[in-house]
Amino acid sequence: MKILLDGLLPRLLPGWVEGEHFQCIKHDGKSDLDRSIPRKLSAWRIPGDRFVIVRDNDNADCIKLKARFKAICEANGRPDTLIRLVCQELESWYVGDLQASAQAFDNPKLDTPALRKRFAVPDDWQKPSVELSRLEPTFQKGSGARAMAPCLREAGNMSSSFQMFVNGVRRTAVDLGYQI
Repeated sequence: MKILLDGLLPRLLPGWVEGEHFQCIKHDGKSDLDRSIPRKLSAWRIPGDRFVIVRDNDNADCIKLKARFKAICEANGRPDTLIRLVCQELESWYVGDLQASAQAFDNPKLDTPALRKRFAVPDDWQKPSVELSRLEPTFQKGSGARAMAPCLREAGNMSSSFQMFVNGVRRTAVDLGYQI
């Protein structure tokens, strides 16, 4: 996730520089992220900074999971934290933009009318990473994120969780004074 976001955010918000305008923190899986959220939220002392939590849903109950994160954020003094769940995993964003996937993996066969129809609702796929691996045998999560970061597009991405992430980050940036 961090690899993708480090490359994607400066494209979504031109002028944003990692370490100056945003900082993505790597975690070793969902459980590491879940455990570290309260500590990071309560320990952060820079006034005006905002947090965005992005996490794969992985078939969890979205409403309950988001409510749990919201309660944690409020309990740790960060009620303005943006919480975004990726349905079901990050690779749904990739199959939501098959044109970008074809470009990223240098495989035009990833962007066909049949695949666009098959992945018309990418967030409904339980394991899009498995599907992507079947279509692109060289696919690996880390290198895939690195390849997708410069290619993933807002326009035409069929993943509603991707669109909600982009809209939420842009709204947060505007709230902080960023001019779009």
